[in-house]
Amino acid sequence: MKLLDGKTGLIFGVANERSIAWHIAKRAIEEGARCAFSYLPGEKMERRIRKTLADGGVEDPWLHPCDLTNDEDLDRLFSALAEDFGRIDFVVHSVAYADRGYLKPGTFVETPRDVFAQALDVSAYTLIAIANRARGLMKDGGSILALTYYGAEKAIPGYNVMGVAKSALESSTRYLAAELGEKGIRVNSLSAGPCRTLSATAVGGLDRIFDEMERRSPLRRNISTDEVGKAAVYLLSDLASAVTGETHHVDAGFNAVAG
Repeated sequence: MKLLDGKTGLIFGVANERSIAWHIAKRAIEEGARCAFSYLPGEKMERRIRKTLADGGVEDPWLHPCDLTNDEDLDRLFSALAEDFGRIDFVVHSVAYADRGYLKPGTFVETPRDVFAQALDVSAYTLIAIANRARGLMKDGGSILALTYYGAEKAIPGYNVMGVAKSALESSTRYLAAELGEKGIRVNSLSAGPCRTLSATAVGGLDRIFDEMERRSPLRRNISTDEVGKAAVYLLSDLASAVTGETHHVDAGFNAVAG
């Protein structure tokens, strides 16, 4: 028996082969899961995700376009899931956005209201909107997993409004865990160390962050996206059946030590 045999999950956030969401999906599929994928509407994004999945050996994937800031799009996505699968067992939320013009050291105090609101909407509120719709398809319980970063806990130069949004995301997982637990639905955050993903390149001072990780983390190295994928499988599987409302760090121990 594989860890996710017989389970079906919905993955948000695959952009290319470097995406954390893709490495989670890859590991989940290897452990027996059947995965459905959502992508931002548009031919370019559809081509990109299809190529990533095809190159990764995923044949005939279930794909559906969805702008997560659009409630009608979310309704259509979950209606299609219900029709084609009937139920799901897990959801992976690996979605975040903030105007990169304000992701530079020394610019947080200048963050405009609309930039702040957009970052909170895309990076945090979408988890609530997804969970609200997913709970009806998790008929025998399930697992919802959100991707976060240490900048939600401590001020990281250049992470700025994204750090505030990730703080809201982590708090949202706890409130969702408290409400959905009676339905057997677990909700957790996975705090990954810095990885060279498409979204990470928008953060100013990224190379310095990698250098600090290697110098200060107990394991004296940076992490790989595959290591995040392996930890995610644990949180999605029945091995973590009593784990909910947690923020699980996969960062070579960086969060555990003082500067």
